[in-house]
Amino acid sequence: MAFNFDEGIDRRHSDSSKWNKFGDDVLPMWVADMDFRSPPCILEALHQRVDHGVFGYGIRPQELVDVVVERMASRYQWQIKPEWIVFLPGIVAGLNLSVRAFTTPEETTIAPTPIYPPFRKSSAFAGRPQLNVPLRLENSRWVLDLQAVESQLTGKEKLLMLCNPQNPGGTVYTREELEQQLAFAQRHDMIVCSDEIHCDLLLEPGAKHIPFATLSADAQQRSITLLSPSKTFNIAGLGASLAIIPDAQLRKQFNTVRDGIVPSVDVLALTAAAAAWRDGEPWLQELLPYLRHNRDTLVSAVNAMPGLKMTSPQATYLGWVDASALPVENPTLFFQKAGLGFSPGADFGEAKFVRINFGCTSATLEEAIKRMDAAVRKVL
Repeated sequence: MAFNFDEGIDRRHSDSSKWNKFGDDVLPMWVADMDFRSPPCILEALHQRVDHGVFGYGIRPQELVDVVVERMASRYQWQIKPEWIVFLPGIVAGLNLSVRAFTTPEETTIAPTPIYPPFRKSSAFAGRPQLNVPLRLENSRWVLDLQAVESQLTGKEKLLMLCNPQNPGGTVYTREELEQQLAFAQRHDMIVCSDEIHCDLLLEPGAKHIPFATLSADAQQRSITLLSPSKTFNIAGLGASLAIIPDAQLRKQFNTVRDGIVPSVDVLALTAAAAAWRDGEPWLQELLPYLRHNRDTLVSAVNAMPGLKMTSPQATYLGWVDASALPVENPTLFFQKAGLGFSPGADFGEAKFVRINFGCTSATLEEAIKRMDAAVRKVL
């Protein structure tokens, strides 16, 4: 291997929110932030930019625009125009802007449940009601049950918020499933905001990411696609993200709501993003088998533990663990007392689940599994 993913990097004595959330006796495996050093190409690009020594206001980076256009064409045969790209300091900003730009306080958003917490919070912060579409487990994959909410629709639903690959379930939706989502949006005349931040982290052989906007001309014109290199290349703290909005009127609405509230992306973040998407592929191709091995190790271990169940995620480095059979009231607190800092399932809409970040060294994962196994066997 050209890159050492087994390298243990001490993050407890840095500015890491992940590693400073708990005490020294707790392994933090919660927020979607990997413990691996970012690709050398990113570090080199940042060093060059820092050596320049001037950090004034930046402009829209043509190099990054070109990289994004080329990446969409080469990976997905999606021919996007430069003017469709809106740079953002984070995907969460894109979720919040979409809710405020495309709904009124009287109108409703629709989002899956369980789901990445900002999907829920974005509607709550804007004072919009939200209808949640349940995920059901089908052939070991978490899929949307859109039929479950059809009878609840009132006509005030204006924004369908999707997440593909799905967080926390790890599902990579098939073309047929995406077309069902599109048909739902068409029937009810809804705009679609699709968070596709984990699209490069495909772990299951044969899984293929299909951007929602590429389904048809209609899908493209009713969509906002949110993307970022942050999860893939472990640069979340640099905050470079983007929205691809093909429809000029939707783009105008989005930017109007953004003006004066959401700042531009800083120059170092843009530098890192360009380097990641331009030169980071060799690093990514070695990361994926490492994550796949961690996934398989965790899935096997969890399903051998009494009281726990875990479906193997097709993508992401996040494990969604069903702890409902444990005789404990709060699984998150239970594991925290055992020295494990997991994400609370309640934040995603399922209080009896926990989300585990396995984007860590194999040694860290092995220690976590030992602590989990010891904890559950004490109560069962």
